[in-house]
Amino acid sequence: MCESDLIDSPDPRGLTMAVAMLVLIAMSAAPGLHAQGLQNPETIDRIIGSEVQEEQVEAAADMDRVIKAIEMTADNISTVRKATALDKIDIVFLTNAAASEGGPPAAISAKLEEHKEEIVQLRQELEANAMLYRAIDSRRIPVRDILAVEFVDRDVVIYAATKPAN
Repeated sequence: MCESDLIDSPDPRGLTMAVAMLVLIAMSAAPGLHAQGLQNPETIDRIIGSEVQEEQVEAAADMDRVIKAIEMTADNISTVRKATALDKIDIVFLTNAAASEGGPPAAISAKLEEHKEEIVQLRQELEANAMLYRAIDSRRIPVRDILAVEFVDRDVVIYAATKPAN
């Protein structure tokens, strides 16, 4: 049975087999398209497409900014959803707010509790946004450690309650 017999066949399995064969042919013709490995820094840079900076601070030093960002979570969820290009991604490691250090200070914890449903939704949107997720994941930051994001024009600050991976 040749390929044209499969396509012209009244049997729906024939069409299914023809489509499957075409998919296999396409996949074997372009093996590099199967997946982009994230071990290659060039791949990460192409996906992110933005300058990514990191800084470490004590949670108390940026307390007001973090609390304001948490309070703005509902607004920032839609911005995360729509973000396709940013000039700069700044990841702020709140090292003393990490779970291993006892968690965030009381004022930040209270705001997180107050906005916990929004924070869950924000984390889901971060996972769904390839650019932002790759920026976070390439630095080995668990999404559960993201406390808030802050947008300023075409820049974003991501607050993470964790220490940088070594």
